This record gives sequence, structure tokens and C-alpha cells, in this order.
Amino acid sequence: MERHFERELDDLKSNLVKMGSLVDDQLGKACEALFGANVPLAKQVIERDSEVDSFDTLIDKQCLRIFALSQPVAMDLRLLMSALKINNQLERIGDIAVNIAERVEPLVAYHHFLVGTRLSEMAQIARIMISDSLDSFVQSNATLASRVLASDDIVDKLDRTTFYQLIQDMQRDNRLIEPASHMMILSRHIERLADHATNVAEDVIFLVEAKIVKHNALEEPR
Repeated sequence: MERHFERELDDLKSNLVKMGSLVDDQLGKACEALFGANVPLAKQVIERDSEVDSFDTLIDKQCLRIFALSQPVAMDLRLLMSALKINNQLERIGDIAVNIAERVEPLVAYHHFLVGTRLSEMAQIARIMISDSLDSFVQSNATLASRVLASDDIVDKLDRTTFYQLIQDMQRDNRLIEPASHMMILSRHIERLADHATNVAEDVIFLVEAKIVKHNALEEPR
């Protein structure tokens, strides 16, 4: 029975890693499509979203089955709790990849305007955060997870900078209102990517060190 339980946990971790790899690939292709004005690639990302949803359902069912049939404690219980939460974050990252892909076609005619913003820089940082958060899970590396948390403020600042730049662009030329509106939404999507990476990193720290670091606070509420 114990060996069966261990196999279940190993299978769960393996599926989470596969889910993470799929989502990372989806996001990479969505960003490549956006900044390369590649509509066919964007459509591939949208069509592949069902694979992410299938993994999401599979992992949820695995966690619930283990909860129902076993009595996990300590590290194993933390793994199951973290797996459920990380799976949810990955599914949302997959959704954002689709949201980014859906903005590609409307912005093809404004490619020069797009690459003149800091959206590419934001996306690059957010993708590194996601990659590092996934690596921290695979390696059970709380130090790497902590570095992810430190990057979140950078993306937040770039989001604000981009927002005000786009406002100025729209005021300067009303023909840019429509593409700038798309880019504002993209900026918010990318900011959310960084938030999801941060959430995964927080779950890794909880898993490895049994510390709750959500909202950057370890102390008990007063």
C-alpha cells in the first residue's frame, strides 16, 4: 500500500511537470506570435488550449483520489495541497497564453508601435519568473522560489510605466486608441503572469519549508 501511495505521488509530480512544460511552451509561442506578428502561430496556441485543460482535469482528479484513498500527513499533505494550487496557477497561465494569442491578429498592422513599448521586456521577465518557479518545484529549491518573489515588483513597475506611456500615445494620436487599448490589456495579462509565477513560488516555499509567505508576511495577523 505504501509503495502504491509513493507511485501515486510520483505520477502526480510527473504530470505537474508535464503540465508546466506544456504551459511554458504555449506561453513562449504566444509571445513569439505577438512580437513576430505571426497569426498562424497564434492560432496554434488557441487550438492547443484543450490539452492544457485536459491536464488540469487529470491533476485535480489525481489529487482528489489520493486525498480520498490515503491519509497523507506532513510533507505528503503539503505536496497535495501545493499540487492543487500550482495546477490552478498553471491552468490560468495557459488561459493567459490564449488571451495573448487572441490579440496578435488585431495588432499585426501596428507591429512597429507594439515593439516600441516595453511589453516585450515585461513578457521576457514574466517568462523567466514562470520558468524559475517551475524549476524551483522540480528541484524543491526554496531559494530559487524566493528569487521569483523578488522579481514581481519589477513587472508591476513596467506595467505602470507602459500604461502611462500608452495614455500619452493615445492623447498624441487618436488613431492609436484601438491598438493602445489592446496593448493595455496585454500589459495587464503579462502582469498577471508574474503574479501567477509568484503564487507558484510561494507554494514551493510552503512545500519545501512549511512556511506561508503569501502577501509577503510570515507573522500571524494581529
